[in-house]
Amino acid sequence: MSRNYHAVTTEYNTLYNGEVALDEGRESLISTFNDNYWDILPIERIAFKDEISIRLDEEDGDPNFLKAEEKAIKAIQKHSMKIDGEEYNPQVDEAFMILGKARYYDQRFVPALEAFNYVLAYYPKSNNIAQAKIWKQKANIRLDNNEVAIENLLKIFRIEDKLKDQDKADAYAILAQAYLNLKHQDTALIYMKEATKLTKRNEERGRYNYIKGQLYNNLGHKDSANLAFQEVIDLNRKIPRKYLINAHIEQARNFDYENDDQLVLLELLEKLENNRENRPFLDKIYYAKAEYYKKTNQIDSALANYNKSLREDSQDKYLNSRDYLAIAEHNFETAQYQTAGSYYDSVLGSLDDKTREFRIIRKKRENLTDVIKYEELSQRNDSILRLTSLSEDEQRTFFEEYIAKIKEKERQDSISRVEDIRNNEFFKSNNSAKNTNAARSGAFTNSSSGNAVGEFYFYNTTAVAYGRQAFRKRWGKRGSSDGWRISTRQDIPLNPSALPFRGDNGEEDTALTVDDYMSLIPTEEKALDSLKKERDFAYFQLGLIYKEKFKEYPLASNRLEKLLEFNPEEQLILPAKYNLYQIYGQMEDAAKQNSYKQDITSNYPDSRYASIINNPDIALEQDASSPEAIYNGLFREFQNQRFGPLLTSLDERIEQFYGDPYLPKFELLKAMALGRYKGYKAYNEALKYVALTYPRADEGKKAQELLNRAIPKMKFRSFQDEATATNWKIVYAFNNSDVEAANTLKKQLDEAFETIGYTNYATSFDVYNDKQSFIVVHYLNSKSQAEGLVELLAVNKDIKEKITKENTIIASGNYKIIQLHKNLEDYIQQSTK
Repeated sequence: MSRNYHAVTTEYNTLYNGEVALDEGRESLISTFNDNYWDILPIERIAFKDEISIRLDEEDGDPNFLKAEEKAIKAIQKHSMKIDGEEYNPQVDEAFMILGKARYYDQRFVPALEAFNYVLAYYPKSNNIAQAKIWKQKANIRLDNNEVAIENLLKIFRIEDKLKDQDKADAYAILAQAYLNLKHQDTALIYMKEATKLTKRNEERGRYNYIKGQLYNNLGHKDSANLAFQEVIDLNRKIPRKYLINAHIEQARNFDYENDDQLVLLELLEKLENNRENRPFLDKIYYAKAEYYKKTNQIDSALANYNKSLREDSQDKYLNSRDYLAIAEHNFETAQYQTAGSYYDSVLGSLDDKTREFRIIRKKRENLTDVIKYEELSQRNDSILRLTSLSEDEQRTFFEEYIAKIKEKERQDSISRVEDIRNNEFFKSNNSAKNTNAARSGAFTNSSSGNAVGEFYFYNTTAVAYGRQAFRKRWGKRGSSDGWRISTRQDIPLNPSALPFRGDNGEEDTALTVDDYMSLIPTEEKALDSLKKERDFAYFQLGLIYKEKFKEYPLASNRLEKLLEFNPEEQLILPAKYNLYQIYGQMEDAAKQNSYKQDITSNYPDSRYASIINNPDIALEQDASSPEAIYNGLFREFQNQRFGPLLTSLDERIEQFYGDPYLPKFELLKAMALGRYKGYKAYNEALKYVALTYPRADEGKKAQELLNRAIPKMKFRSFQDEATATNWKIVYAFNNSDVEAANTLKKQLDEAFETIGYTNYATSFDVYNDKQSFIVVHYLNSKSQAEGLVELLAVNKDIKEKITKENTIIASGNYKIIQLHKNLEDYIQQSTK
């Protein structure tokens, strides 16, 4: 009687409630899981957290699983009848299974393993042995012990000869998952087939068939994949509809456009679109139609369907990224770079920033920034220069036509706005009942969403605009005064076409006149030369970007050919021709390539480009005249502090390599040399120039970083208090015309330190400005130590040549300030007060 009481109470009370809670928690997990149909679906529709908990209790877990665990523990504690090592309550093993499953779904896999192991160890005759073994391996897989799970599952198939079909299906399915985790898709496919055959659950059969189709696709067997997807479709209403729709879409992706009937595919997609049951999946269906139109070269229809897919407000972010990417690529191919850039931004916003595709598109978007910049610059300057070439009468005619177009566009836009307001849902008579209800509750219907919102009439710009338009149409323009309805108070005629043009806020526009536009045309030769130089440089940069970064050789050749037509500055002509020589080589246009080869070798025989063409096996970086070699030589000059000659050479090289990709390096080196030679102000201005002129280059970014971090710390020219300074220097000043004397003093100091054993000191030759340089003694700990050393150098009998030259003792912090701001005289005056 006691055994029956405990068994019945356990099964129909405690465990029943635990099973109900477990089922509710599992359904909650499944319902909140979003399948990614762009990748192979997981076997279980459960979104596990990234971090695995190994605690025995989990207070912040799912309350359903916590309740299931609580009921299982209660059943074990209150109703277990373990006597002399034998359990007499046949429901306790069920309690341990519920306990393990609850912990598994709550992502506490180690405690779950303990529960399953307890069943295997102490209930060998339980009818749950097979399930316990399978669930144990599921936990192992979640703990990333895939090899262990595979070994144990294969052992189960060899030992257990009385497994039920559903248990076998579960085991085959998780075995396939283990192989998928190990990237063995061909082996996973074998077990996925077995699981599909044995499962009795329609939802699982549909999911397993879909996964089977995905695996066939990944392995390149599209015909077999289509058969698997057809098995999904044949289940029809027996499975969730999302499997059905995605199976149709996968078949559409596998469609053979060359051999199959394209009309059949289009009819299928339109049938899916028109089916009311498929409304939740219109985003995917529109995308599939867009891909169909793209493959059949119906670009306008494809773009329309990509936009339809986006307007469905899909929760599938990767699908959104495909829509945005397709539109971005189309705009790029049609040279709509600004629009393409905006769509690429949307692509990046829809992608995981940790993926390789994200990094590739981000790089392309960064490159496109330069394209947009230079395309806009070239178009703007082209337009201005074209205007300057027209006669005054032609210019006036142009602006008159331009103003007429603007006014017509404004008129059409104004009419469209009025029509939009009239057709607005808020003002439709068929919504009067709804509006009445809204009015009773102190609200009105929002025009864009149709929802009632509590908002004052004059806060709604749509309602106010409509009211203003309706009033003026009926009454004309009237002042705010008594008797405004009297006809004589009308300020302007009622003819709408006679009304002045108005902006969105109802105010009159102050449009420019022809004379205003004429006055904006530049006429000075200096301004025109600047525009032409900017335009030419933009075309050259576009040619390089299209060639080097996008491999768009037709676009690159187009820009560089146009550049040569403009008769640009001499330093752009030869690089442009050499790049065209390379481009036509890539395009396999031998005639044009040979033409430019002949041009370069004949007209510029001594140039490095001619040398490269005549000796293609010589690497450019090994050429002594290459930008790399020249830059390295100039950088050595910088390290040797030969700033005066260096700045002269840099100006020459910047002129020589104008438009070369190496140019930003020369510019940044010039900024650094100016900083060392002329001080803070010159350094700051030079860095600003580099940052603004080359914002996308590494050198431009480095310059901007220095402006943000280093320059603000350098701008203070007031000297520091030297009372607590712990690092001092002795400075001997020389005119730059007396460099030999400076080097002699440096040699004498080094010999003196060696003679008297003060080898911890060091000397250096530091350039100060274009007039003076310093010999500096370093590593002094105090001012008194520096003064003592100066005296010692002047009187020590062991020193052959006494050093009595006038000097300045200065703290290291203030030495940096005088080098930055070139204010040594100010320091000397301050220190002598």
